[in-house]
Amino acid sequence: MCGIVGAVAQREVWPILVEGLKRLEYRGYDSAGLALLDAGQLNAFRVKGKVAALEKSLLQEKPKGAAGIAHTRWATHGAPSETNAHPMLSNNELALIHNGIIENHEALKGLLIEAGYTFSSQTDTEVIVHLIHQKVAQGASLIQAVHATMPQLKGSFAIAVIDKKEPDCIVIARRNSPLVIGLGVGENFVASDALALLPVTTRFVYLEDGESAVVKKDTYVIYDKHHEPVERAFVESELTLEQTTKGQYKHYMLKEIMEQADAVIDTLEDRLVPHNLVESILGATAAAMWPSFKRVEIVACGTSYHAGLVAQYWIESIARMPCRVDVASEERYRDRDFEPHTLFVVISQSGETADTLAALKASKAMASLAIVNVDGSAMMREADFVLNTLAGPEIGVASTKAFTAQLAALLLLTMMLAEPNAKADTLARGLAQLRQLPLRIQDVLSANCVTESMVDKMSASQHALFIGRGALYPIAKEGALKLKEISYIHAEGYAAGELKHGPLALVDKHMPVVVLAPSGSHFEKINSNIEEVASRGGQLIILTDEAAAPHIRHASEMCILPTVDEWIQPILLTLPLQLLAYQVAIRRGTDVDQPRNLAKSVTVE
Repeated sequence: MCGIVGAVAQREVWPILVEGLKRLEYRGYDSAGLALLDAGQLNAFRVKGKVAALEKSLLQEKPKGAAGIAHTRWATHGAPSETNAHPMLSNNELALIHNGIIENHEALKGLLIEAGYTFSSQTDTEVIVHLIHQKVAQGASLIQAVHATMPQLKGSFAIAVIDKKEPDCIVIARRNSPLVIGLGVGENFVASDALALLPVTTRFVYLEDGESAVVKKDTYVIYDKHHEPVERAFVESELTLEQTTKGQYKHYMLKEIMEQADAVIDTLEDRLVPHNLVESILGATAAAMWPSFKRVEIVACGTSYHAGLVAQYWIESIARMPCRVDVASEERYRDRDFEPHTLFVVISQSGETADTLAALKASKAMASLAIVNVDGSAMMREADFVLNTLAGPEIGVASTKAFTAQLAALLLLTMMLAEPNAKADTLARGLAQLRQLPLRIQDVLSANCVTESMVDKMSASQHALFIGRGALYPIAKEGALKLKEISYIHAEGYAAGELKHGPLALVDKHMPVVVLAPSGSHFEKINSNIEEVASRGGQLIILTDEAAAPHIRHASEMCILPTVDEWIQPILLTLPLQLLAYQVAIRRGTDVDQPRNLAKSVTVE
């Protein structure tokens, strides 16, 4: 959600900080700011709006400072404004930036007011900087003050703080919100996401939950949750600057849509072995436990939740194993007992999604598997087993290539779950479909069956329905989510059999209804739903395949895909839905990569 960048160097750091903030814009924000230490002075700059406005101000001011922190804020407590933008200052001596939410800030604020502190913002963050200042004023060093403050805070936080009395360092700390240290030569950096620091380093040290650190230009010291120093080796990132730029494309979202074949290739590479799938992919420890699993629990949020819903159909029909899928924000508060011999699966692009991470931490009685896309993420470190999606950086807020890579990984997981009991031909069929998948994806993207008239119809509407059956029902939900995320059209995804139980009342000549109707076991039923919509005058936009298209009598618009195995239909039918949402958003003039009110990585509840 919010973004953190910091630097301690032998040069002016504000250009580094601004560039880092630009690289975090995809996370979503409404204000920006930074603070610099120079010759014993603390100078802060804050703006409501985009990083470009902050940069313009700094180009005019030409500030100095070899140590500083910067932030993009996504409003939680207090409306977007310059006053509520970070950094927060205390007595013009300390500056602090914060990702997360402090749940007990009102009580802490009351105590600080009694102690003589004045508040200038409506944020929960301001209590942190005043609490730290209070302890520094009593003689504590900055790191001691941070350590003493951490137990007072209820909620989640990643903080970076500077003190003009200690101008050569940044102190950072985290709880349930990511932080990373970037290592340079004669300069070091901090950030909430390693992507922010790729222009200056590829060497990173990740903080664990509850840890803190003192970062100086030549050294850094990490402290564990007991405030004892710990050693931690750096990780060399394989990410490149090219992977995080738009290249020839106008938007990150379109670039990432077109990268999906490569994302699936990378996710499946070296994993499609003909036998011993589990041991080859997850290792001998997993292989020893695998036969004991009798059921699967999947927990995720948003698009990742939709991927889990598709996997439920696969796991139950192919692996013949009970599977339950839940939204993480609900599952973590449900008071229930888990069945024994359950594999607990979490799915998250960032690996930092707050509700999903909390559910994972609460699942320690079960073996856990994380399907994530970010190396070094909290879920990767927390889970017993990890299945990386290897889709590469995804910058657009609306997930595309990460979703298809998740589906590919989940179909692979299904094959792994089926392996102990499945017939050889079942496994062979699944692996064959996965091997063909990248080429099939490329064929669909190259053909792009989304027409101008489809875009016209959808763009002119304020509402839309998406319907599907079986494993395509979650894809209908995902298609509706993509449309609403980036075009701001109200859209809902329904199980097609539920049309007569309410949604059919909405259907008239003004209502676009997107129907997922390829050939297969559900075609006759979905074709009946098409008739229902047609008889009410609805605008039918039908996604089908070459085998089923001749049997569809009613369609305002039709997108015809190649005929493929039912197992991979959900993945291929996702692609035109992404392209439709993208083209409608372009037509309506919305911000495709940074839709309003949304953030890429939701690290607070």
